[in-house]
This record gives sequence, structure tokens and C-alpha cells, in this order.
Amino acid sequence: MDALYSTEGVPGHQRPAYWHDAVSRMLPSADLSIRADECRGTLRLSQLGPVQAVTMQGNAMRIRRPARPAASHRDESLLVVAPAEGHVVVDQGDGDIHVRPGTTAFCDMARPLCIDLSRAHHVKFLIVPRWLLSLTEDELRRLTATPIQADTPSGSLLSLLLTQLVNTAPTLPWGTGETLVRNVVDLISVLAGERLHQAADEIPEATRHLLPRIQEHIDLHLADPDLTPESIAQAHHISVRYLHKLFEHEDTTVSRWVQRRRLHECRRELARRTTSSRTISAVARRWGFTSAAHFSRVFRMTYGMSPAEWRRLARQNSPAQAATRTATGYEAAPGALSQSADRRPAGPRAGVGTAAA
Repeated sequence: MDALYSTEGVPGHQRPAYWHDAVSRMLPSADLSIRADECRGTLRLSQLGPVQAVTMQGNAMRIRRPARPAASHRDESLLVVAPAEGHVVVDQGDGDIHVRPGTTAFCDMARPLCIDLSRAHHVKFLIVPRWLLSLTEDELRRLTATPIQADTPSGSLLSLLLTQLVNTAPTLPWGTGETLVRNVVDLISVLAGERLHQAADEIPEATRHLLPRIQEHIDLHLADPDLTPESIAQAHHISVRYLHKLFEHEDTTVSRWVQRRRLHECRRELARRTTSSRTISAVARRWGFTSAAHFSRVFRMTYGMSPAEWRRLARQNSPAQAATRTATGYEAAPGALSQSADRRPAGPRAGVGTAAA
């Protein structure tokens, strides 16, 4: 069974409603955001037994779908996303997942779903009933946390096989389509098992290799007020959820790490006599703080004194003497920074606020 929808030949004023109806055939109850003057696209749906194969091409748009009632979860499906062209961003409440050609992402259609499709996208979808995969709720959440890269035999094979299956679905005989679908579903199950096993074992290795690169990235972008967990995760092609998992091994959060690094650099600059003409607000802005009041508050919470008191004390003494004189204040402050030059903050409780403070 095959169905083709195209805005070609549809009057411009009718296209948004027509296209919304077409997308709803793939994702029931979905809301669509697209500019009326850019509403152009083609959608092909092919039913292969219990599995639906979909090809979508068109202009930039956003698809939102609310969570389904808990009673219908077992009847919901897993949405497999494999871009052939363009860029897809998927969000299920755990942060954005960026999916590019060659990678594959899984979406749990029982949970809230937002899909952003770039201009001139060409994406293959496979909609697989959850009962075919026999995955628990916890396994599904871990499986949908990050995209599947094509750097393993199973990952590269899935992207290729899924694309070929969707491309040929309209012409496949019924029996052939059913057989190929079973093979793809089996491969998804194998890949899910590999991914879940990898997720359980990869954190220590990632901490040794990926985390230092992320920390270096943070240091290079401290002055950017838009440095957030989302931007950091995007720069390293991981999910925000996975980024937070990495920082759990540092006994802190991403936002607290960024804030403490900013405070540390502000403290050093305020202690320099060569920057005495620069206002405290200017120093705070230089290192990414957008609110002088917030900066003063978290500085006092961390170091036990205000920025002005620290600057005055540093001018009266050398920075090392000032640090020694206020050592008691540092120790009393929750989660105080190390007084050494080590860039790693100590303790999980320093400061409050977000990375974009």
C-alpha cells in the first residue's frame, strides 16, 4: 500500500492545510509550523506489514507532537530518522539531537516530540511498532538519547539498509517487503543492544578523552554569554543529557563548572594591578556574566567577600598574600575554588545559576 502527497499543483493558499494533513498521515496529532509562502514538499508513505516507510522532501519546517496517554504507550511506535540530505534536529525533552546524513536517530512516539527539518531536506523515516522490538521504557530512553553514528558495522549498515528499504518500498512485492522489514527490525534490535551495552561501558573512556576536550572548549568560550549546555553539546555532537552524564564524574554540573571557571578568571583579573582602571562590571562582562548583580552575589557566595573587597585587598597585598589572608573565607564559602592555578574547580556546590549567567 503506497500513498503520495505533493504540494505541486495545489493552490498556494491551500498548501498549509494540505501539507498539514499529509504530515498527519505519518504523525497523527502533530502540529506543523511552516511559512505559507515556503510550503512546498513531497511525502510518500509505504506500508510494509506493521511497519511504515516514509520519504519526506521539502522546505524548512517544525513538527511538534504531544505525548500520548499512558494507556496507549504499548500501541505506539519507534520513529527511526535517517536524513539523506539536509539537517534534522530532534528534541524529546532531553536536549537537541542533531542528525545528519550518515547518522540515524530513534524517537519514542509515546513521548513529546519536536522535529526541526532544515531547508531542502530529504529524510527517510521508518515507523516501527514498539512491540516488535521488545524494549523496556528505560532502554528506550537510553536509546533515544544520542544519534547512532556510522562508525560501527551495524550503524553504517542500518543507515544504508534503511535508506534502500524506504527508496524501494513502493515497488516491493508484498512478501519481499515483509522479509526485508523483518531483517531491518532485527538489525535495529541488534544495534539497540550494542548501543545500550556501549552506553553502560563508555563513560569512563569518554571521561578520559572527551571530557578534557569539552573543558578546553569551555575555557576558549568563557567570554561568550551564550555558552550553555546546549551549545556545548551541539559543538561536540552529543546530547545535553550525555553531556550532563560526563560531568557527573566531576561531581558537578556543566553550568556550575562554567560559572566557576568564569569566577576564577574574574578573580584573577580583579587582582591584577594592570587592570585596576577596568570597572567590576566590565570585568564580569568580559568573562560572560550578563548581570553585575548576579556576578557580585555568586562571587561573594564562592569567596566569602564581594568583588570590590577582593580587589581592594589584592591592591594592598600581592595576589598570593591576599589569597593567604582570606583563606579562611574561601574555606568557609561553599564549594570554594582551589587557590592554586589548577583550572579544575573543587566541590559540587559552588555558586548558583546557569552557564549563561
